Amino acid sequence: MDIYEEIVQLRRDGRRGAVATIVNVQGSIPSFKTAKMLVRDDGSIVGTIGGGCVEAEVWQAAREVMESEKPRTLKFNLNQNPKDDTGLVCGGTLDIFIEPVLPPALLYMFGAGHVAVNLYKAAGHAGFDVTVIDDRETYANRERFPDAKEIIAEDFDKAMARLSPGASAYIVILTRWHRDDMRVLRWAVQTPARYIGMIGSKRKTIAIFRELVAEGISQQLFDRVHAPVGLDIGAITPEEIAIAITAELIAHRRNVERVLPHMSWFHRQQVDGEEVEAHEEHTR
Repeated sequence: MDIYEEIVQLRRDGRRGAVATIVNVQGSIPSFKTAKMLVRDDGSIVGTIGGGCVEAEVWQAAREVMESEKPRTLKFNLNQNPKDDTGLVCGGTLDIFIEPVLPPALLYMFGAGHVAVNLYKAAGHAGFDVTVIDDRETYANRERFPDAKEIIAEDFDKAMARLSPGASAYIVILTRWHRDDMRVLRWAVQTPARYIGMIGSKRKTIAIFRELVAEGISQQLFDRVHAPVGLDIGAITPEEIAIAITAELIAHRRNVERVLPHMSWFHRQQVDGEEVEAHEEHTR
């Protein structure tokens, strides 16, 4: 099998893998420089870098690389390492570079309003393939989203019935009505999507969570929901909010380990002498 064709197919299928390449050789080794091996997410392999214990150790490291999504280099000295003595003691040394093979970052964006247009632009520049879903053809169209991977202009329930986000998918909920946010979230938390985010105030978020739990949806499913969505960078305008959301998408995609400031939409203002919550609908 051609290893490059297999890499392309793996990404088309939305799957992960890792490619190991011999990048440096000194002396005699059981293979050749630039030899490659692809390890798929199910553990199967294509190609070889020589077999034996070296290949077994590289296979294990490849599994770790595809999980961490961070490349690494392994060094082997076939003269001095007794564990490599399985027919591979050829007297040489070699370096093997292992890099992750990742599926495209697919972003399903529910809602096509002001924030959505700007999120489509920002996330697109960051390498996300954006699918736009909205029940209004006047909003969900090629004029507003010329380079979107797909545009779906139909009722949200009908759209969700034919979508199947995989484990590498990102879902951001930006609809114009709270009831639409809730029905999309009801569906989203029951998908294997890697990331789920929903715009809205903290109060609205809690209310939606409680109502869905009352319907019988497990509370644990909401632990991975980012709501309010985005990083707290003081964003106010739709353009700024889109950047805050994109920043959080990138942080999640790159597996940032440190704690990041989370967006808070729960602001209170004085109106006619009464303290009220400031909502976000004007930005949608």
